[in-house]
Order: sequence, then C-alpha cells, then structure tokens
Amino acid sequence: MKGKQPSLYQSGLTSSSLMKSRRRFVQGLAGGGLLSAGLASSAYVYGSPQMSAARRPQVLRGKTFNLSIDETMVNFTGSTRRATAINGSIPAPTLRWKEGEEVTINVTNRLNRQTSLHWHGMILPFQMDGVPGISFPGIAPGETFQYRFKVKQSGTYWYHSHSAFQEMTGMYGAIIIEPASGEEIQAEQDHVIMLSEWTDEDPMYVFQKLKTMGHLYNFNQPTLPALARDIAERGLGAAMSKRDMFNVMRMKPTDLADLSAETLTYLVNGVTPAGNDTSLFTKGQRVRLRIINAAGNTFFDVRIPDLPMTVVQVDGMNVEPITVDEFRLGAGETFDVVVTPTEDAYTFFAETMDRTGYARGTLSTRPGLSAPVPQRREAQWLSMVDMMGNMSGGEHDMAGMDHGGMPMAMDNPVRGRHATSEFGPSTDMRVDFPRTNLDDPGVGLRDATHRVLTFADLRSLHGPFDDRGPEREIELHLTGNMERYSWSIDGLEYGNSTPIHFRHGERLRVHLHNDTMMTHPMHLHGMWSDIEDASGDFLVRRHTVPVQPAQRVSFSVTANALGRWVWHCHLLFHMDAGMFREVVVV
Repeated sequence: MKGKQPSLYQSGLTSSSLMKSRRRFVQGLAGGGLLSAGLASSAYVYGSPQMSAARRPQVLRGKTFNLSIDETMVNFTGSTRRATAINGSIPAPTLRWKEGEEVTINVTNRLNRQTSLHWHGMILPFQMDGVPGISFPGIAPGETFQYRFKVKQSGTYWYHSHSAFQEMTGMYGAIIIEPASGEEIQAEQDHVIMLSEWTDEDPMYVFQKLKTMGHLYNFNQPTLPALARDIAERGLGAAMSKRDMFNVMRMKPTDLADLSAETLTYLVNGVTPAGNDTSLFTKGQRVRLRIINAAGNTFFDVRIPDLPMTVVQVDGMNVEPITVDEFRLGAGETFDVVVTPTEDAYTFFAETMDRTGYARGTLSTRPGLSAPVPQRREAQWLSMVDMMGNMSGGEHDMAGMDHGGMPMAMDNPVRGRHATSEFGPSTDMRVDFPRTNLDDPGVGLRDATHRVLTFADLRSLHGPFDDRGPEREIELHLTGNMERYSWSIDGLEYGNSTPIHFRHGERLRVHLHNDTMMTHPMHLHGMWSDIEDASGDFLVRRHTVPVQPAQRVSFSVTANALGRWVWHCHLLFHMDAGMFREVVVV
C-alpha cells in the first residue's frame, strides 16, 4: 500500500487546474492517458490510433478474478494528475462471465482510504452488492474482500466504485456475460465502447463549488444575439415573455448538466477525442458495439454518421431490434447495437446533452484511419413541457406540439408548477400535472430530422418475467433546489430520510414523478423495473430508468430480493447531494 502518497482528495487542487484552452478541454491530448515506465520513449503514445486497441483494458475470463485497487498517474489534458485504477488500468479490466456459473472476485484495497465495487445491474445477494454502510462495511485500506455469487443473467453490464467520487477518478470497467444457452444476437465482431469523463480538478472540490453556486459550470447562458434572433423570429413581446418566465421561476433555460467541458474531458475507452480510440472491423460483417455510459455526471447523445445502428439490447436485456440514427444514453445505462459498416472508417460520436463537448472514436478497417467529426450542435433551451409538464392538466400531453414556437405570454407564467410545497425548503418547484409520454426523445433531440430512439420504441424480446398485477402502488417525487444544489427524494436528502419498505415476493407499481428541470437516471439495486406505457401495458425491463423534467414514469417491480438495497440517481453529484434512498425487502 502506498500510504505515503497524497490522497486524491487531499491533493489541494484549485480552480487553476482548469484547462488553459477550451479546445483542450473538449478534445484532450492525443497522448492523454496512463503514464507508465518507458512510455515517453515509445514510438507511439497511449491514446493514439495506433495504440488505442493495443492498450485496451485486459480481458479476464474464468470463475476466479483478482482485482487490485491503487492510485496511478494520468495525463489526459497536459497536466499530470492522480487517478484510481483497477489492476493498473483505466478503464478497469473487462470481466467475462458465463450465465449459471459462480464467480469469485477478490478485491484488494491498496489505497489509503476505504473503497468498494458495485456490480451494476447484477441480481445477487445484497451482501455482495458493494454499497458501503448498506450492504457491507466497505473495503478498508490493506484489506481484501471476497465477492462470491452465482451469475443469474447474461448481457452487457459494468462495475464501479460506490465510495466517495472514486468512480470519477477511474474506477469503472465492463462486464460481459455469455448466455448459458448460447448467444441470440449474431455478430462476427464484438467491441466494448465505454464512455466516461475526466476532470483535472479534485471531484470533492468540484462538488463543494457546486454547493456554493449550482450554475458555476453552465456557460450556455442567454445572450444578446440570441435575444435578437428571438425578437426577429417571434416578436418583442414573445421573446421578452420567454425570458421573464424563467426569471419568475428562478430557473436557467439551459440547466441541462451540472458539469460541462469547462472542466470535463470526455473519453472513449479511456482515450480522449484527440487520441481517437479505434475499433477495427471487416467490411460487410456485423459488428456488435456494447456501449456503456460510465460517466459520473453526463448524458451522451450517440450517433455514427452514415451508419444506422440497430439496438438489440438495453441494460443487459434483449429487445426487439429497432434501427435508429441516434439515441440518448444516461449515466449507468448500457445499449448494445449492431452495425454493418461498408466504408473504410466511421466516426463514433457521443455528444454531451449540454452540447459543450463530446467523446469520439473511430470504427475502421485498419489502424490510423479516421472519418469526419461532426460539428457540435447548439444547445437548446428547455421548453414549457420541460418546466410545467402537461399544461392542460388533462388527459393529453404536450410533447407533440411545437413548444419552441409557442407564445410565452400568459396570465400565470408558472402554471403547472408552484414554488412552495409540502416537500419543504430543499425543493424549489413542484409539477402539478406531469407528462406521461415516453415518445419524447428529450430536449435537444426533438427537432432532429433523422431517426431518434425514444423510450416508447423499446420492447423486451421475451415479455415480462412476472405477469401478476400490482398489489399496491407507491409514488416517489424526484426533488431538488438548484440554487442550494440540493437533490432529494420527496424533499428529503438521504441523511434525513427513512427506508422504503417492500414486502418480499410482492408485485408493486412505482411512479417516479420528476419535479425538477433535469433528467435523472434512477437506478434500483437488486431488482428489475418493468416499464409501462400510460395505459399500464408492459414495454421493457430496465435497471436504470431515465426520467425527464416534469415527467412521470411508471413501472412494476417484483420484490424478490431480500435484504438492504439502494435507489438513487446515477448522476454522481446528485446522489451524493441526497437523491439516494435505502430500500429494505423483508
């Protein structure tokens, strides 16, 4: 254990750690990545197209795995920083398991602080879930903890730390589970595409700054040219009313992300956009891409220009194949797509929802090739439907209307929301009439002329595993106060809340009601969420459920997992700020 090295959380990094160049923030360095002995004298550097495939995380197979967690030095941006690696690798080694087998994972902590590993989306005994203070005490410095459980599923999953902000500093890796009965999804080639993010700042310091000023990293603010454009398109009254509405509601029209490219560099398989991670293919063959969003705080809009993607699996569960050009991927979610490339090179482009940056890689027939990189699109403002939900308060939602062209003048600019509620001071708004539509791709994608995936498009291939009707229903409100940077469930941060209780074996319906203006990817540990449409019909089984602003998403859960679990937003800072709740199944 390297106890004499300073901890990342004691490194004293300040705002001077921010990049000197916005371009370097967005693209990083071509040679960014792990620093290892002798690398500087190598003909190639980590992150270059020639080396990206060669330096991919190690793939570990079998039934017994030994993982070691330690600090390492990295340089993604031109500044050397301390990171957290598993077996010396960022991302961590890819683990390949087989459905039906028992796996043993020995995890040794060589840090000078507690750590943990959570197996995201895995169905296992709660003692193996890896959440310190809930399912186990955590792994103390110098100790080895043994995870052991039977693998009861197949598909694409991932694992990450559930301690402090270690996930943001490099502790994440892929899990690929082979079906016991053989693979249903046919492809000649198979690649993991792991999206993540890096900041040169101490994540704890970033979090503290957000607690002081929640909009600190949001540089997509209303501008005079934008006002002039709105006046020209809509007239002075509508343009001013649009801005007055946000002022009255004390909201920012571009509250799309807490962090931006002002501090984040976005990675594909641990490689910066300038480094151009490369995955090889043979023309005409089917290529399966296992796309995992391991970012702590970012939604990505994923596309491969000129190459349609057929979505075949979501959150590890096979779905009816659907071909699209773009989809939104929230933190914690996994999407498997199949593509059939016919040209020499394509750009894999994952643009952030706030449009400040992107992760980028290349699919090509040989190393060293690249394709044109799309221009980043302009950030779109949140619309009335994002703020007020179903403004009619009736049966029909508003998402199908042209909200961008609607006049904003109204007698009550906050109709559908009010600023005080039974949820207390940590909640700044409440949506009275949430929308239930699942066919809305979300802000920034509504005006796309190409095919964009929506929640309503997804259908599990084999139907629900439990066709019982719900015995009871519960409703949870996703709440927050952006000015205080306080996030909660039902207005209660985790430290002030009591557990949610499920009865073992019961079937219950859950309604997640988003009272905030941000999208929250809600992750329930240990159990599946069977998403339903507005009529209560089953659509798709998920382990991470993105809920858009002013939206209400309903699903059924079978409480078949005894023990203590957690339910939280997978945006890491939202979780740490309080949008986290214990679930007890007895």
